[in-house]
Amino acid sequence: MTLRLALISPLLLGSALAAEDILIADFEGASYAPWQASGTAFNAGPARGSSLGPLEISNAVGGGVACSENFNAGGGTGNDGPQGKLLSPAFTIERKYIAYRIGGGDYERHACMNLLVDGKIVKSATGRNSDALYAASWDVSAWSGKQAQIDIVDEASGGWGHILVDHLVQTDAPPVLPVVTTPVYQEAARPLYHFTARQWTMDRLNPGMRQEGWLNDLNGMIYYKGEYHMFAQRWNKCWIHAVSKDLVHWEELQPAFWEEALDTGVQSGSCVIDVNNSSGLGQAGGEPPMVAFWSRNDNKSHCISYSLDRGRTWQHYANNPVFVFPERDPKVFWHAASNKWVMVMYGSDKYHIFTSTNLLTWNNENNPIPNAFECPDFFELAVEGSPGTKKWVLVYADGRYSIGNFNGTKFTEEQPRQLGDIGGVAFYATQSFDNVDTGDGRRIQVAWMRESNFAGQPFSQQVTFPCELKLKSTPAGLRMFRQPVREITKLAGEVKSWPCETYTANRSITVSESGEAFRIEAEVEIPQGSTVLINVRGMELRLQKNSLRVGDSFGSIPDDVKKVEILVDRASVEAFVNEGQISCTKVLRPNAPGITLKVQGGEATVHSLKRTALKGMW
Repeated sequence: MTLRLALISPLLLGSALAAEDILIADFEGASYAPWQASGTAFNAGPARGSSLGPLEISNAVGGGVACSENFNAGGGTGNDGPQGKLLSPAFTIERKYIAYRIGGGDYERHACMNLLVDGKIVKSATGRNSDALYAASWDVSAWSGKQAQIDIVDEASGGWGHILVDHLVQTDAPPVLPVVTTPVYQEAARPLYHFTARQWTMDRLNPGMRQEGWLNDLNGMIYYKGEYHMFAQRWNKCWIHAVSKDLVHWEELQPAFWEEALDTGVQSGSCVIDVNNSSGLGQAGGEPPMVAFWSRNDNKSHCISYSLDRGRTWQHYANNPVFVFPERDPKVFWHAASNKWVMVMYGSDKYHIFTSTNLLTWNNENNPIPNAFECPDFFELAVEGSPGTKKWVLVYADGRYSIGNFNGTKFTEEQPRQLGDIGGVAFYATQSFDNVDTGDGRRIQVAWMRESNFAGQPFSQQVTFPCELKLKSTPAGLRMFRQPVREITKLAGEVKSWPCETYTANRSITVSESGEAFRIEAEVEIPQGSTVLINVRGMELRLQKNSLRVGDSFGSIPDDVKKVEILVDRASVEAFVNEGQISCTKVLRPNAPGITLKVQGGEATVHSLKRTALKGMW
């Protein structure tokens, strides 16, 4: 094979010629030697010559391709059953890029090609469920001079359970550059202070479910020794994991744990700190086990994974599943009054209650809660102003909640269910941090902001800003209020305030001409028949005497609307009336610049108005 000399941009080096390309492998021979194969997927050697047509392989360079579907394929179109790996000899990274062609299945971690440095996966690529190979490249400059290996992996069987690789070359001028070029957290569209997931090894835009950069349901929220641990689904592929000491600055760690095998799943669940080692999973003198509960994709097998080092490394329990029961989403917590662990789990449009003394064996209390769906959260809150009065709050996946009593085996609802947020689809799978009694005791809630799609970006979906939950008495009865945590002040930048003023109908002021991230706080007095209209980059929030409307979302209260707080980020608006008596979460797709306030239908008084620019969390 002839390796071309590539021109380097004079803007980069002022040189006419690049260093010569270095061939890693082109798979033109009859065997993979000196690569090492394991398993059976690569036993037939490279797919070559006349076999490419029946296997429907196209866009190869030359006549050979590393192929995991040609074992016992005969004259057919491939065999996706066998599994195995193909590992290259070690080589030194000597160029800025590794260029390649790849095809086959699109299964991250299971049908893929990995770059290993120091034994760890630092880059990965997959096919696109096509046998037409596409050209791509990795930027490997961060590992220049390091020893590396290429590991071609087929741990998938069934449809598209194979991988194709060709023409691996070290180069300074790849035919196709990586598609992700902006450093992580510096992307122009990434929310500034709402958590979004990152890519660790992939080079992909618009990630979908089960792909790096995607997140959905919140899981396992737990506080321990000064750290808030936030877990989230990568749609049953793994549990994403991030930690924070202040609820506003988050560090995403590598995923906590993965599904046991392709498509077995690690669905939603919860975490506890087994302080007394009731499970026996801990070690003498060590950290107590951090135990995560989750369900497999069969929607009946319920499993645990655990960490003995404050969530930094995890292992699956050797005797999973711990029990079998139809459906999923176990919420586990310690119930001190009964001296037992309690699990609330979704199944057949009900929440079922189980109890345990050791986290490993569970007893069904046969007191199901009807008309319930997915992702329960369950906790006790004191009534504000009456610390001796406590009630249990059961939160459903859509953010609705019930208030009542819980005796350790049965929950008794005491009033009609209420909306926790009026935003609708953008407020789902809410969870709150447990074990907070070892901290400052606040109950902090976050939710998956569904339909937060970011076109052309290496991430998808976002998390609502953390909110403190309080139980307050109102003219309509007990209600749960949700308000942004006080730590938001850590992000504060420039502040602008307006004095008290009564605005006549159609009077308008500009709160901000431009900008992407703000906290807006106002105290208002709105007579019957008047409306205070706040336009946030094209999204209208309409405040009236007793109500808030944002688009098609509407909420009303018996009290007068007196205060409003609005959080604005690049792709979201969250509004809170009367310290969270009404909250509304919306995905923002800006269609206008700036923020304005005006009054319609009559006069209204704005007693105070403050706009605070917010800095990024990253």
